[in-house]
Amino acid sequence: MTSETELSRIGISLPKNLLDKFDDILKLRGYSSRSEGIRDSIRSYITHYQWISDVKGERQGVVTMVYDHDHRGLLQTLTEIQHDYANIIQASLHSHVTHNKCLEVILIRGDGTELKNIAEKLMAQKGVESVKLTTIPIED
Repeated sequence: MTSETELSRIGISLPKNLLDKFDDILKLRGYSSRSEGIRDSIRSYITHYQWISDVKGERQGVVTMVYDHDHRGLLQTLTEIQHDYANIIQASLHSHVTHNKCLEVILIRGDGTELKNIAEKLMAQKGVESVKLTTIPIED
């Protein structure tokens, strides 16, 4: 076997509800095993990371974020991060999806590296369920 086809075994711990949702998706999409689904998910994660790493130059974009409003200290942390990046944030919209789940949309403009940095900082917070950065280059 070459290094590209060698398999490594890993062990992971997941909350039951997350694993149940993952299993449901695997069944719907016709995966033959969890391993196949996990490999596909990791490939997708790597592709997304490479794409987001390529965000360079002056850009306009939007960050969409879903988070748990009740997670201890999260609102304060998210506010502090947004204040740290006030120079690139043009506007934000906050919506209450459920009692404890919130959707926030943040309009940003600036250097691609800074746009990527704010998205990654938001993404790293416990209680944040998802963050998506979408950008386009600014053309003269």
